[in-house]
Amino acid sequence: MPSLLVIGGLDPGGGAGILADARAAKIAGAYACACVSLLTVQSTAGLVRAVPVDSEVLAASLREVLAHQCIDAMKVGALGSAAQVRAVVSVLREYPTIPVVVDTPRKPSRGRAALIDARGFRALVECLLPMSTILTVNTDEAGWVLGREVHSLADARAAALELAQRGPRGVVVKGGHLEGNATDVVAFGARVTDLVDGRADVGPLHGTGCTFASLIAGRLAVNHVAVGEIDAQLDAIKWAKTTMRRLIRQPLAVGGPARVLG
Repeated sequence: MPSLLVIGGLDPGGGAGILADARAAKIAGAYACACVSLLTVQSTAGLVRAVPVDSEVLAASLREVLAHQCIDAMKVGALGSAAQVRAVVSVLREYPTIPVVVDTPRKPSRGRAALIDARGFRALVECLLPMSTILTVNTDEAGWVLGREVHSLADARAAALELAQRGPRGVVVKGGHLEGNATDVVAFGARVTDLVDGRADVGPLHGTGCTFASLIAGRLAVNHVAVGEIDAQLDAIKWAKTTMRRLIRQPLAVGGPARVLG
């Protein structure tokens, strides 16, 4: 069975992190394996605290699964420290033929805690982003990486192109924070594609970034897409965008101020 290995935080409320990743993998038709990077105090009300798992334990758990199970794609979510980033990078270097979708948020959409410290974020930008097959970022995250604000669709296109020059084979700058249509900008090298969608007035949502990235990665796993197959990767991004449209319009109410996807 096609299998997706996800790396991310454990959200006790289930809306984001590896539980959201597992639901997205199932929707894509993939079997989900998971290595926990962060333990969090969190609910649909937001993130209160994040505690990184020991980096050696994280690396060992990744190697154990990769050594004995057939992994077709990986998705990297929240990492909490530079040591964790280095540990994940060391493992990814051992498996260069497995496509990797990287979506590592710096801050949650709600809550007062950070997911990664400053040293960890620098390590992420310098070491992990260049190893990604597909990088997904919202406009705020793109601005943090590039050191400038991303406000408009033109800014998002320029950001996607610049990020694609920093190592990732493909980049998705998500347009949920832009005004107007929810337009995601996809760049593979100098090739730019706009994926346009209308907005749904459904109120606050929790876990959309995790879900979107894992839908892409799950689709790569199910279709056994290789690292260099750009057209197939773009198809996976388009499929994930269409699937997100359906999920966003049918959110689950599980209590608290935000609804979740599933």
